[in-house]
Amino acid sequence: MEDKHYEITIGELAARAGVRTSALRFYEDKGLIISRRTSGNQRRYHRAMLRRVAFILAAGEVGIPLSTVASMLAGLGDTEAPSPRMWHAAAQDWNHEIDERIAMLRRMKDRLNGCIGCGCLSFEVCSMVNPGDKLGEEGAGPRRLLHD
Repeated sequence: MEDKHYEITIGELAARAGVRTSALRFYEDKGLIISRRTSGNQRRYHRAMLRRVAFILAAGEVGIPLSTVASMLAGLGDTEAPSPRMWHAAAQDWNHEIDERIAMLRRMKDRLNGCIGCGCLSFEVCSMVNPGDKLGEEGAGPRRLLHD
């Protein structure tokens, strides 16, 4: 970070990015953003970190883990911001991941609806709670409910 004209304080970065300073310190600890220290041990961030924080927040809004974001940002230099091309590439990767999550949630919803539809008190059909209907050998009715 050679040109101090492009540097901002942690408070300025937090205000401009709309996050708490503690979040910035956390992101820095995780290697997502970079600062330099002044002779008074104060953090100074290159303005490119604004775009990085925006990248981190956008990814977080769609549920992308910080470890995944970190791997995307790892190739950037100390004063580099994510480019539109980098965002496009990340979005393509993340779209696939989000589609997989949607499919998994749909399967869970279908199973839950099927479980509710079967009555589940006898656990005859529910493959999530009673695979192979092992509890059916004990007779009808709820077997896993606690009674007073």
